[in-house]
Amino acid sequence: MLAARRVLVAGNVGEGGDQMTVSLRDSVERVANPHNLDVSVEEVFRLMMGVECRRSTEPLSQGVDWVTAVVGFGGLLSGACVFRAGGEEARTLATHLTGMDFAEIDDTVKDGFGELCNMIAGSWKAKVPELSAGCGLSVPAVITGRDYTLRVQAPEFKLQHVYVFENVCFEVTIICDGLQ
Repeated sequence: MLAARRVLVAGNVGEGGDQMTVSLRDSVERVANPHNLDVSVEEVFRLMMGVECRRSTEPLSQGVDWVTAVVGFGGLLSGACVFRAGGEEARTLATHLTGMDFAEIDDTVKDGFGELCNMIAGSWKAKVPELSAGCGLSVPAVITGRDYTLRVQAPEFKLQHVYVFENVCFEVTIICDGLQ
C-alpha cells in the first residue's frame, strides 16, 4: 500500500485563511463508489447520443474483434478508464455519436470510441471534487484486435461493469493503481 500523503488542494481555505489539506485516500469510498461510474456512463450516453443505457448482468460476447479505448489518470489518482466493445458494437456507438453509418472500423469510429472513453473518464472523476481538481486525463489510445490483454499489477481498486442500450453491450472499467 502507498503511504497516505497529504496534498494541498487549491481553493480549500479554512477559517482565518489557512489552507486545509486533503487526502484523496480519505475519500476512497467516494472514489471507488460504483454508483459514480453508473451515473457517468448514463449521463454521457443520454447527453451525447440521446440513448438511455443501464448496467447489465450479461457478460460481453467472447471470440470477437474488440475495440478498446484507454484514457489514463495522473495526479492524485493514477490508473485508467478502459472502454471496450465488439467491433460491430463500436460501429453502432459511432453511428449514434456521429449520425453516420460505418461499414468498417475506420479512423472516425476509433476517434469517436476514444472520445466516448474520454467523456466517461472526465464525468467519473468530476463526481469527487478532490479528484476533479487534482487528477488529469491522458489523450485516448485505441486498440483493436482479437487476442490482447490489458493488465494492471495489484490495483488498489477496480470497477468493471457491462452496460447495454438497445442491443448494444459494452464494458467500462476504472482501474486505480495508486492514490495519493
